[in-house]
Amino acid sequence: MGNHGHRPTEWPIRSRERQMASAARTLARSRIHSLVRIPRAPPPAPLHHRRLFSAEAVAHPTNRVQIYLSRSHDPYLNLSFEHYLLQKSHPDSVVLLLYANRPCVVIGRNQNPWLEVGLGALNQPALLAPPVGRAGGVSMGDDADDADALGVQLVRRRSGGGTVFHDLGNVNYSVLCPPAAFDRDRHALMVVRALQSLGVSAARVNERHDIVLADEQDASATFKVSGSAYKLTRLRSLHHGTCLLSTPNLDSVGRFLRSPAAPYMKARGVDSVRSRIRNVGVANAAFEEAVVAEFGAMYGNVDVEIVATRDIKGIPDVMRGYEELISLDWIYTQTPQFTFSTRPTEDDPRPRPPLPDYLPKDFDLSITARHGQITEATGAGIETSALDSVYLHKVSDWRPLIGKSAGSWLNVMFGARPYDRT
Repeated sequence: MGNHGHRPTEWPIRSRERQMASAARTLARSRIHSLVRIPRAPPPAPLHHRRLFSAEAVAHPTNRVQIYLSRSHDPYLNLSFEHYLLQKSHPDSVVLLLYANRPCVVIGRNQNPWLEVGLGALNQPALLAPPVGRAGGVSMGDDADDADALGVQLVRRRSGGGTVFHDLGNVNYSVLCPPAAFDRDRHALMVVRALQSLGVSAARVNERHDIVLADEQDASATFKVSGSAYKLTRLRSLHHGTCLLSTPNLDSVGRFLRSPAAPYMKARGVDSVRSRIRNVGVANAAFEEAVVAEFGAMYGNVDVEIVATRDIKGIPDVMRGYEELISLDWIYTQTPQFTFSTRPTEDDPRPRPPLPDYLPKDFDLSITARHGQITEATGAGIETSALDSVYLHKVSDWRPLIGKSAGSWLNVMFGARPYDRT
């Protein structure tokens, strides 16, 4: 996803066309307000009326422009609905989906959770700030009761890209379009224009296709506020991203996205690129409205369909995808091969951090795992035979397998008792 040697696509608009685009944005905003008043402050305004979601209409050839706002905050459900739209929407249509998820860490299709994620931190509810709630312009969703005591969920999406943190202070946007119209910057620029219309004049797309804001203290530095991932099929293309708007968990994101095992691990697959991040500082509702307006200016104005959890759960294809996404096999055993070694090796000569004093003086451990299952384990100062063919995510405590001191250390490295959604 590097720079291809050209400037991000800009769309020249002459004076009369600028007036038409401005009118289109105004009309788009009026349409979303006429359908539903998205709350900016408590109490939430009631819906004037609700356009019923129709699964059949998704694929209809006349339905060339579609906009959906999901009221679910279940990350597995929202990603499954997005995949359904990717598979079922008409090949010539353009689709916008907006949603916010409850706290979760989302890894890319070909990533390693033990390398990318602080799995142990996901089980520490104290690291999460209290929800922003309605006072922050955030709808609590129509499945809020399901989120009680869930902590931070771990999700593997179907698209590539790096690892990201979601909560209700982020809004996720997904754009589906024909492959011929796909460009990595096109819809990132759409989001930038939406932010600029809200007064965020410093927003821009960088060479990695991320949306960044300039550092006020250092003009040459930036903060990342939105990253993207992509999925291309023969008939459709998907660009989705998340925009940091007002997360109260900014200080904890590093704990969730940093694995203590990373210095000891060499992995195949895609590594995340670390970036400094910050909040944009606008309300979810304002961002949603602005993105809808820009999408409407690009493709034509249509009514926004408000999609309830019950609508999504009523689609059998979505629920089949949902069951796949929540399965531990999907989350963990899709992991490409990796090695974990406490000392430098020929394949991985990096210096290792000092080991804790409580480990045996001659302690050494080398593990090779494929699809989350140990295929080879050797070591010194410990007995490794019990590790043969073990699935890492099924181990709730490593101490019975390799002894108290080494097992305690591996509990930290691998996040013993990785997040259990049940």
